[in-house]
Amino acid sequence: MTKIARHYKIEMLIRQRGHVSFAEMLAELEVSRATLKRDLEYLRDQLGAPIEYDRDVNGYRFGAGYGGQRHELPGLWFSERELYSLLMAYQLLSGLDSEGLLSRHLQPLLDRIHELLGPGGENETRVLMRRVKIISALRRPVQGEFFERVGEALVRRRRLHMRYLTRGRGSTSDREVSPQRLVHYKNTWYLDAWCHTREKLLRFALDAVQHASVLEARAKDVAMKQVEAEMDTGYGIYAGGTRQWATLRFSPQAAPWISREEWHPEQRGRWLDDGSFELELPYVDETELLMDVLRQGEQARVVAPASLVQSVRRRLEAAAGQYLDAPVPR
Repeated sequence: MTKIARHYKIEMLIRQRGHVSFAEMLAELEVSRATLKRDLEYLRDQLGAPIEYDRDVNGYRFGAGYGGQRHELPGLWFSERELYSLLMAYQLLSGLDSEGLLSRHLQPLLDRIHELLGPGGENETRVLMRRVKIISALRRPVQGEFFERVGEALVRRRRLHMRYLTRGRGSTSDREVSPQRLVHYKNTWYLDAWCHTREKLLRFALDAVQHASVLEARAKDVAMKQVEAEMDTGYGIYAGGTRQWATLRFSPQAAPWISREEWHPEQRGRWLDDGSFELELPYVDETELLMDVLRQGEQARVVAPASLVQSVRRRLEAAAGQYLDAPVPR
């Protein structure tokens, strides 16, 4: 029986019988006297359970302020295994950003888990944190104040004014937007929002926000089905445009890994007779797809469409051109 289960059992015994002796609890729980004493102390001191010892009946009962109402212990429905899972979830969420945007808001949850784990809980937490490591490469940090304002506008359903840098053009513009959802993708945050300047759904990289303020104006609500239809149909983070399908072929050396990867939720894959793997997936903007294909080097080849084949060819020729005049090491 786990510690949490024992706590529930003690609470149930007292509630059902009115008072329970120490000996009766020992028999029901089948634990040592020391363990039962620790459980009773933990229930009273850590969880605030109104349990008192009554000399007249030689047993434990709920205090006078209990009033006959059921006392539900905080966190009672979590087993120790579930608490450790919550700790791992905390570590994963904390690892999403190096700026501590989420960590400080999650700290009360961590403190509560420490309490529920009882004496030694903080030591167990430190051990677990060392054994769960998040490695985030190519992270683009977001300023904490802007992240929090975006979150506030999103939850309160308010419009947001922001000054935004469009990196491709190197220009800055002021936008009034209605936030629809936050997206975390490849170690950075994006905001899907209705842009009132361009009257359409757009995706904004939060690390490109230079100023943000929450407005009192009510946000325009866009049905989530429409958001998903317009923003999630393509490949990667790029949205909007005409949808096309790409066919990629991976060498037998790369195939065992590629066959287990999800490049897109709607992808289609098949093994070929020579041991290579063919992958079909949709895209609306070739930019990110090109980068991911080029990362595979000689292990990947674009089969279709012809426009994507030509784009890869131009990129490879341009990359090779960087080394035409490079000295050859001897």
